[in-house]
Amino acid sequence: MDLDRKIALTSAAIYSALSLTASASFFVAATVTGDYTAVARIGGALWVLLLSYIVTMPPVISAVKKRMKATQ
Repeated sequence: MDLDRKIALTSAAIYSALSLTASASFFVAATVTGDYTAVARIGGALWVLLLSYIVTMPPVISAVKKRMKATQ
């Protein structure tokens, strides 16, 4: 597997895990602490997921790229 593909797959796994964790945390917090409807909880969790992807992609990709190219 070439280096660019390996960087892309590793980065995607990391920022996806971070985003899904943030989204699940939001859903659990909204369920436990508030009296929100299911639509509000799910919609909020999806919104957090989307924003987390947007925020985590650039720094994770650059960090993984630096680390993998440094080890070569």
